[in-house]
Amino acid sequence: MSKIVPTKPLLIMLYGYPGAGKTFFARQLCEQIQAAHVQGDRIRSELFDEPRYDKEENSVVNHLMMYMAEEFLRTGNSVVYDTNAMRVTQRHELREMARSHKAQPLMIWLQIDIESAYLRASKRDRRHSDDKYAAPLDQAKFDSITAGMQNPRTIEDYAVISGKHVFGTQFGAVVKRMHELGLIQSEQMANRVVKPGMVNLVPKAGGRVDLNRHNIIIR
Repeated sequence: MSKIVPTKPLLIMLYGYPGAGKTFFARQLCEQIQAAHVQGDRIRSELFDEPRYDKEENSVVNHLMMYMAEEFLRTGNSVVYDTNAMRVTQRHELREMARSHKAQPLMIWLQIDIESAYLRASKRDRRHSDDKYAAPLDQAKFDSITAGMQNPRTIEDYAVISGKHVFGTQFGAVVKRMHELGLIQSEQMANRVVKPGMVNLVPKAGGRVDLNRHNIIIR
């Protein structure tokens, strides 16, 4: 199936706890729609051999992400901005950048309970593609990040998807929102919406939980 090409460029922002599945979602989304994947963790890994995750380093990564996203939007390409859009001011800046290039900003809020999010984040495996560039997190760092998050306000335009749903279900919700914004045609939406499926965070009897698997469907 060919990729969806929106009627105007999109700037997709992501919001959610560490471990909510933002990079997993972003990678697969870029396989379904025509968009550039601007991934903060990968940029950091390629710039710094031993990342410190301090304020100065964060500033360099954020500046480069903004530059890359703006260049893509300038040439009429959609962007999935793969970092946690944690702060209201950050999201405002991204929306203003999108609008200055006649692109449609859209924030996706991946919701998951905080306990499951921490379990996923603390069990990341660098051998898996979606965890390859992720920062190691202990409870203190996780708590520090979540304490600094500012939930979207009612005046912000965003779509909510479950971090425990399989990608097909998540994508169906995003396609529905894109249709509401006039970015895709009705027939494209009809072909992409699927029934809900849940991510399996509970092992079968006698089995083991693989917290890095995000696409196991409970039937």
